[in-house]
Amino acid sequence: MSKILFVMTGVDYWTLADGTRHPTGFWAEEAVAPYEAFKAAGHEIVVATPGGVVPTVDKGSLAAEYNGGQENADRVAGVLAAATELQHPISLEDVNLDDYAAVYYPGGHGPMEDLAVDADSGRLLTLALQSGKPLGVVCHGPAALLAAEQDGVNAFAGYRVAAFTNAEETQSGFADKAKWLLQDRLTEAGVQVQVGEPWAPKIVVDRNLVTGQNPASSAPLAAELLKTLG
Repeated sequence: MSKILFVMTGVDYWTLADGTRHPTGFWAEEAVAPYEAFKAAGHEIVVATPGGVVPTVDKGSLAAEYNGGQENADRVAGVLAAATELQHPISLEDVNLDDYAAVYYPGGHGPMEDLAVDADSGRLLTLALQSGKPLGVVCHGPAALLAAEQDGVNAFAGYRVAAFTNAEETQSGFADKAKWLLQDRLTEAGVQVQVGEPWAPKIVVDRNLVTGQNPASSAPLAAELLKTLG
């Protein structure tokens, strides 16, 4: 059994361009689908957040419309409630990458607020990339890649990734409210965003980096990571 590190947002809001705070956190499916897959395969999960704060689920992500109906929405909420790892996170600054076989970043709009500018997360991502260990990042999680910068150069420059697209942000109603768009900022950092159909599963594998475009990509991404773990 291996340990897999979940690095999650520590905020429950996202600051919009007009200065208002949109309630958010992590997206339920993007935590639950990989959590269940990794646990079923016998792996141990450790959650880390900035400051070790208990991560907040985006309440919108628990709605029936995003979970294929109320029955599954209730099941997802139940998984989160029973996941003791989420209630006892460690502090991101205390993470020792040597303790883990893989690293995974779920999304939600929260990472746009904190992980995008978190130096500890940026260093961890850079080390994970260099280590060759499987590194999975999904949806808005790739916002964290923006903090992996040294001397003006992003550690992920030249890598191909999937991430939440401008089209999806537009369709979700936030493109004209956001301070910046993830696809644009990644592109500006030299990261090659591979755009798939909105809301359809899409994962991109580039060396040890496995990325997914949206919530529907989280289960396929977890399956890909499990293949590399053996």
